[in-house]
Amino acid sequence: MMLKINVPQIYGFFFIIVLFSCNGETRVDVSHIDVDIQIERFDRALDSLHADNVLAKNREWLHRYGYFYADYMQYMLEAGNPLDSAHIVPALTQVIATDDFRALKASVYETYPDLAAQEEGLTDAFKHLTYYFPTLTIPRFIAFFSGFAVQTPVGEDYVGIGLDMFLGADSKFYPALRESIPYYLSRRFTPENIVPRTVESYIREELYPQNDLDVTLLQHMVYQGKILYVMDRGMPDVADTLKIGYTREQWEWAERYESDIWAWFLQENLLYEADYNRIQKYLGEAPFTPELGENNESAPKLGVFIGWKMVQKYMDRHPETTLADLLRIEEAQTVLDGARYRGD
Repeated sequence: MMLKINVPQIYGFFFIIVLFSCNGETRVDVSHIDVDIQIERFDRALDSLHADNVLAKNREWLHRYGYFYADYMQYMLEAGNPLDSAHIVPALTQVIATDDFRALKASVYETYPDLAAQEEGLTDAFKHLTYYFPTLTIPRFIAFFSGFAVQTPVGEDYVGIGLDMFLGADSKFYPALRESIPYYLSRRFTPENIVPRTVESYIREELYPQNDLDVTLLQHMVYQGKILYVMDRGMPDVADTLKIGYTREQWEWAERYESDIWAWFLQENLLYEADYNRIQKYLGEAPFTPELGENNESAPKLGVFIGWKMVQKYMDRHPETTLADLLRIEEAQTVLDGARYRGD
């Protein structure tokens, strides 16, 4: 099975502190739901790898980690097919001998002596998701590091957590990667982002993949809004800023100018625009949104932000609608009309 990749030191419970959180949500009781997430530490398993046991470990990990290990070797490390031991043994031996590997491993272990807080956050999130989607299948969660290849990959039966992509915004490694990972992305490579990014990847890839026929800005906005609304329900105590990936200043800017942003989309006839080259600036990661705001102070992903507000408004107006019902709505226009969204 081909790997599905989503490409993007504060401990305790920082990531569940409510900062600008969705405080209008109705709480649900999930205490009776039997979910207990344990994150498998493949990153720790790598510590047992030495030049004289590479072949044995390759066989052991193929059996123990299955699809994850095959994907890890082929698509993350790009070391080759683990079934091809004649190629894998020298490739792995070379990797573990490098100073970069040893330095990265040490940083990961120092930052994450355990993942108890993240396990608690994921347990709570998947209890909530199971409440709303009782037939949901909970995957394995496997922590690893791969030399900054991928953050939260989703595979056949697992969600990976690339700990080297969550070392903290001030990690010594990220400045050297600025060409491929600019600061506006790496500032979110922090421990408190593990839970929302992992949950988001699962929702996008397993629970609610996007329809390939979504081409207009409105269709993209409603899809993104649904993803964030499911995150609202699945993680009611996680900050809205963490869900969407905004700084405090970006969130305040988007909130302040919400009606102006909506007016801009209408003025420029953007809602039904299908030229992705024209609309991607309102959907993709960026330091700010061109054309809007002064001195590059605007928030990015404004189509995502407005789509989220639109879906929230729709659900407020239709309280009988379940999460499953929401995801079954195929027409983005239905959500826009039902929300009666006017930029507020």
